[in-house]
Amino acid sequence: MTHTDDRISPLHGAGGELMGKLLAEHVLPHFAASSAGRINLSDMDDGATIALPTSGELVMTTDSHVVKPIFFPGGNIGTLAAAGTLNDLAVMGAKPLALSLAVIIEEDFPIADIDRIVQSFAETLIGSEAALICGDTKVMGRGELDGIVINTTGIGLADPAIGDAGARPGDVVIVSGTLGDHGMALLAAREEFHLETELVSDVASIWPMIQTILPLGGIHAMKDPTRGGLAAALNEMARKSHMTVEIQQSDIPIRDAVQALSDLLGISPLEVANEGKAVLIVDPAVAPQILETLQRHPLGCDAAIIGHVSIDYPGRVVVTTDVGGRRFLDMPLGDPVPRIC
Repeated sequence: MTHTDDRISPLHGAGGELMGKLLAEHVLPHFAASSAGRINLSDMDDGATIALPTSGELVMTTDSHVVKPIFFPGGNIGTLAAAGTLNDLAVMGAKPLALSLAVIIEEDFPIADIDRIVQSFAETLIGSEAALICGDTKVMGRGELDGIVINTTGIGLADPAIGDAGARPGDVVIVSGTLGDHGMALLAAREEFHLETELVSDVASIWPMIQTILPLGGIHAMKDPTRGGLAAALNEMARKSHMTVEIQQSDIPIRDAVQALSDLLGISPLEVANEGKAVLIVDPAVAPQILETLQRHPLGCDAAIIGHVSIDYPGRVVVTTDVGGRRFLDMPLGDPVPRIC
C-alpha cells in the first residue's frame, strides 16, 4: 500500500501515524483556540465537554452534506457544512455552542483541497462564536465515494427554543433575503450545463443576523428554507400549525439572474435551496421592527414581508400571482436540483 504526501490514502483513515499527521497538520491548526469546555478538540480524547449555564434549553441538530461541485461560486462543502448546521440552530433561536465534524474522504483526494475545505469551515464558525470540539475521519477506496462527504452535529442554547409550528392567524410572513441563490448558483456551475453567470451562493451563517432580532420577541415560528426552498418551508409551517400561509408573488425577493435561469431551465426558484436565509412568522405588532432590524444587517438587506397567516385553508400555502389570481403552492415532490446541500 502506497501513499503520496499530497493525496489521501487509505492509511489516512486507519487511525495510525498518517491519520494523526493529517489531523495535526491540516485540521487542528484551523481550530487552535476552539473550546467549549474543559476537554476540547486539541486534547484528542474520545469526546469533549461543554460548559453549560443553568437556564435555557439545549438544542441539538445533525446533518450530512454532499454537494456538486465541491467548490462553487461563493463557497465550498466546508462552508456549507458549517453554515448548514449553525443555521439549523439559529432558526430555533439557539446560540451555537459547539459542533462536530466527521469527514469521509475518497482515496486520492487532494490534501490541498482538504486544507481549503477545513479552512472555510473554520472561517464560517468565527462569526457565530461556536467551537469545533470533536470529529472523525474515514477514507473510502477510489471510486467508492464521489470525493468527500461531511457530517456535522451542532449543539446550541435557546431561552426558549423557537419551533416551526407556532403560526397564528394574523401573523406576518418575512423572508430575510433573496431566494434561490444557492441552488441556481450551483446549477449554473455544473460542467454539464456550460453556463456563464454571475450567480453566487448565499451560503453563510445567519446567527449574527438572527441574534439581533431575538430580543424583540414576537417570533412565533422560524425555519431555514434549504432543500425544497421556500415552498417546502412554508408548507411544513402551515401543516404543523394547521394554519394557512398566504403570500404575494410580487413581494418575494428574487434576483433577476435567478429568475432568468429558473425560467430557462423550467425550475421554480421557490423550490430551490437557500443556505443563508430564514423564513419568519411573527406577531404583526413587531413585524415592522423585525423587518427594519433585519434590513440593517448585511445578511438581511433584502428582507421583505411576503404575506400573512389566515385560517381559510388549514395546512395549505396560497400564492396570489402577479396577475391577481390565487393558487395553492404545493409541497415539492422532490429536489429539482440534487446534491446541493
